[in-house]
Amino acid sequence: MLETHTIFDDATGSKKPVAHRVTDIREAVRDKNRVNIYIDDKYFCSLDIAQVVDLHLKIGRELDEEKLSELKKASDFGKFYARALEYALMRPRSAKEIRDYLKRKTLDRKVRVKNQKTGEYQTKVKTGYDASLIEPVFKRLEERGYIDDYRFASLWLENRNVSKGTSIKKLRLELQQKGISAQVIDEVLADTSRDDRAELRKVIVRKAKKYPDEQKLIQYLLRQGFNYSDISDELSTESSSV
Repeated sequence: MLETHTIFDDATGSKKPVAHRVTDIREAVRDKNRVNIYIDDKYFCSLDIAQVVDLHLKIGRELDEEKLSELKKASDFGKFYARALEYALMRPRSAKEIRDYLKRKTLDRKVRVKNQKTGEYQTKVKTGYDASLIEPVFKRLEERGYIDDYRFASLWLENRNVSKGTSIKKLRLELQQKGISAQVIDEVLADTSRDDRAELRKVIVRKAKKYPDEQKLIQYLLRQGFNYSDISDELSTESSSV
């Protein structure tokens, strides 16, 4: 961090803030979408290119301590948002999953770092992001369409439909555990043509060999959230068709 100094106005003797100057803006080595900002010939922080434009930064601009603080917070926001965006794009995420991730990233954690001189690894504490950035980052992701619980629940339902067969009861529980509201779950289920009996048949076909004893198969199907009468009807149909 830059050293801070206070000078006094010669005429009034009152404190006068010292202005710092942007002396260089260089492209970051690891991330071509970010640039390194140098203040008074010393590295100060990095920003993404859009932030440089929004903050009207250019070489020669003078900044007081308050502006430097804003610059640092903007840098932290940009880094935090970039990490959160990567997480959101890895696979569909619910709002709860995103929020839990953001909270985890504000925690300090131990990391192993290689000493470039000795080649030995050392354990250091990596400081987490400022918790006050959680809401702004979450809001930015939401505004840009990366957080949408209805879309997440629809994709979750679609994936479960084409795979191994899942009861509505179990789907509800899974989505509740992902933090999806009851209203959204109801809307998504109302918009689907899925049928519990069809899902039940998928499971029976998959698990019949593993549970040759019918009572054990019934107990398994009940644990999966299927209705007993549906199970009984389907097993009777299977038996009569053999």
